[in-house]
Amino acid sequence: MRLSNLADYAVVLMSAAARQCGSVSIHAGMLAEQTGIPGPTAQKLVSSLARAGLLVASRGSGGGVRLARPAAAISIADIIEAVEGPIALTACCDASRHDCGFEGACQIQPHLGVVNGAVRDALAGISLASMTVQPTQQDSFGIRT
Repeated sequence: MRLSNLADYAVVLMSAAARQCGSVSIHAGMLAEQTGIPGPTAQKLVSSLARAGLLVASRGSGGGVRLARPAAAISIADIIEAVEGPIALTACCDASRHDCGFEGACQIQPHLGVVNGAVRDALAGISLASMTVQPTQQDSFGIRT
């Protein structure tokens, strides 16, 4: 599984917004400058993230965007779904789609919901706040150093 560029950029952009202490407004242009994300892409992402209720936008003097809730209450799954829609590893996980040539004979399709749930739960367990701190280093045996 690989994230799209937009989903990846959304996590980077939200992490930058969270490092601003979350409650301080920052302009999309400043986020673009801090992250290296092209300005139009940053603006598009800010709009999507605001529509999803992850950012709050304000206009006028001192306006900009800020986190809609604390970074600890926003998950990576929330961010990805704001940009990509529901997390689904395969098209057959979407009950409204019927474009798989194996649909009638597939033996694993009934089990893919469990796989999707596990992936979504794993991403939901990672908070935006955890993305703003330096990770601890581990040696090759998994021991923190």
